[in-house]
Amino acid sequence: MSNLAPEKLVIAISSRALFNLDAEHLVYEEQGLEAYSAYQIEHEDTPLERGQAFALAKKLLSLNNVLAEPLGVEIVLLSRNSADTGLRIFNSIEHYDLPITRAAFCGGESPWRYIQAFGCHLFLSSESADVRKALENNVAAATLVSKPVDDSASSTTIRFAFDGDAVLFSDEAEKVYKSKGLEAFTASEKAHRNEPLMGGPFKSFLSALHVLQQSLPEEGQLIRTALVTARSAPAHERVIRTLRAWDIRLDESIFLGGLPKVEFLKAYDADVFFDDQQTHCELAADHIATGHVPHGVANET
Repeated sequence: MSNLAPEKLVIAISSRALFNLDAEHLVYEEQGLEAYSAYQIEHEDTPLERGQAFALAKKLLSLNNVLAEPLGVEIVLLSRNSADTGLRIFNSIEHYDLPITRAAFCGGESPWRYIQAFGCHLFLSSESADVRKALENNVAAATLVSKPVDDSASSTTIRFAFDGDAVLFSDEAEKVYKSKGLEAFTASEKAHRNEPLMGGPFKSFLSALHVLQQSLPEEGQLIRTALVTARSAPAHERVIRTLRAWDIRLDESIFLGGLPKVEFLKAYDADVFFDDQQTHCELAADHIATGHVPHGVANET
């Protein structure tokens, strides 16, 4: 059992991730801020279409039906809009009956600086620069690169899928693989199998999710977690021992030995998938809500 005290899981989502603002953003890019503001005010009673994170947010908020205070899930909206142009966003939240009450409208500036002030465990955005800033400040964050997904699924279970190296774990092992190859990586992991890996950018989020998971009714399994990694035996042992040292249990662990991940993600029926490798994200993006984690050696330029 985790030693952490139960707390509310707080997730920050950008307005362009929660809703589809592509058409509105095009007005801004082609005609400027004044035209964009006029457009938003003119259409402020027209609900925005669902965005990449909408289905996940809706499912997460539904957990509050079975959780009592102080437990629960809170979604905080972060936006580069001003409060004036952001009125359409809050009207859309009301239209879809989403219980989202906290927001920061930053008038053109990046909202990442409010993530820690709100006590957020995770930040989802369509702006990669904001995501990188959040990661630099030790907040789990991902750039959503997928299409909006259907939010009418009958299953109430929320299924999270995580890559291992550079996401849940540090990129220390991946650096060996990138610089010296598979044979050296395997030898290094065998030699260090009893030495836990350092935590990656999503360790704290996984820990908070694990605590929430333990607070939910056992029947129904409303949250499931899976590790979906390119690792294979014998490199699996260090991963298992690391999670054991962290006192975190994953529901499923899939060691693919380099096989493509997308078919396994579909079989797992993932609601969201986080990976540091852009190619893995691109393959999954047509099927699953996918967050690219721009962290570690694979994202160094």
